Amino acid sequence: MIKFLDLKAINDSFEPELSQAIKRVLDAGWYLLGNEVKSFEQEYADYVGTKHCIGVANGLDALRLILKAYKEMGEMKDGDEIIVPANTFIASILAITDNRLVPILVEPDITTNNIDSSKIEDKITERTKGIMLVHLYGQNAMTPEIQQLVEKYKLKLIEDNAQAIGAFYGEKRTGSLGNAAGHSFYPGKNLGCLGDGGAVTTNDDELANVIRALANYGSIKKYQNDYQGLNSRLDEIQASILRIKLPRLDADNIRRDELAKYYLNNITNPSLILPNRIPHLTNHITKLSHVWHLFVIRHPKRDLLQKYLINNDIQTVIHYPIPPHKQLAFKEWNQLNLPITEKIHNTILSLPISPIMEYTEVNKVVDFLNKFI
Repeated sequence: MIKFLDLKAINDSFEPELSQAIKRVLDAGWYLLGNEVKSFEQEYADYVGTKHCIGVANGLDALRLILKAYKEMGEMKDGDEIIVPANTFIASILAITDNRLVPILVEPDITTNNIDSSKIEDKITERTKGIMLVHLYGQNAMTPEIQQLVEKYKLKLIEDNAQAIGAFYGEKRTGSLGNAAGHSFYPGKNLGCLGDGGAVTTNDDELANVIRALANYGSIKKYQNDYQGLNSRLDEIQASILRIKLPRLDADNIRRDELAKYYLNNITNPSLILPNRIPHLTNHITKLSHVWHLFVIRHPKRDLLQKYLINNDIQTVIHYPIPPHKQLAFKEWNQLNLPITEKIHNTILSLPISPIMEYTEVNKVVDFLNKFI
């Protein structure tokens, strides 16, 4: 069986360092807001290219806290609008609605699955305060057109960088392109811990301070609460694990890129729609604009294809079968007509890809895909 993602094997590849890191935390006897988190925050900020990193409990909280902080700072208020791609994972939208802000859904570009830059301006109103840019599947979603809109309308640019850790837009990494970014370290991510974890990155000193307080019960000084905050903190064990994995992230992403190129060069079945081959720039290091968190193909008979692959011992996953506007959680949107989003969600299928996959496994996937009728 070719697993979609063999997390045990991935984590085994970091041994014995992972076990040693966990033991270091156990021996220290300090489990929250300690040196491991502080060190990881500095290392991750340096990696992304921002002044600040605040470790939080998960990727959703990272986005929630950014918006909550802007409300505390008077930059946003109830009822303000945030533009967001219609075909994102629901967490992007939950972060907006949880703060009593209004998500404005914009259809994607079907060739990239990311938000269609050309459709954003028509959605901007006097209540629009920001764009939540989702780098879906690991692919940079930033464009010059989006930058122009941000500047023209004085909008906040908030990145949902949960899936694209390590990707580049030109010379800058995603997560450093806008006013602030939310990151996820869920175990299946390119940089994953052994449970939930997340972070916010920003260059804004005031925003960073407010977020750090909000994530710790609204407290800057112990037992003194300046805001009505949350309990959302990255713990010491998860931080220690991320510190072991971070130095290998670029190499792992390059390996993903190699496997993606193999898929792109060798899948020849004309009924399959492959992801766009994104060119990457090379300088002193390889700068990938797509880090292939997921390798997503499309087929009009997706469910039949998925069944065929599992019958041949190849696991796949659908990211995601139901778009946000068709979820019961947002039943007020269920009658919306978003044909491009719906076409994507009805036809996508994610193939196995990870830095520990062997070419023999990838070749088997390719072979069965090319034989599919």
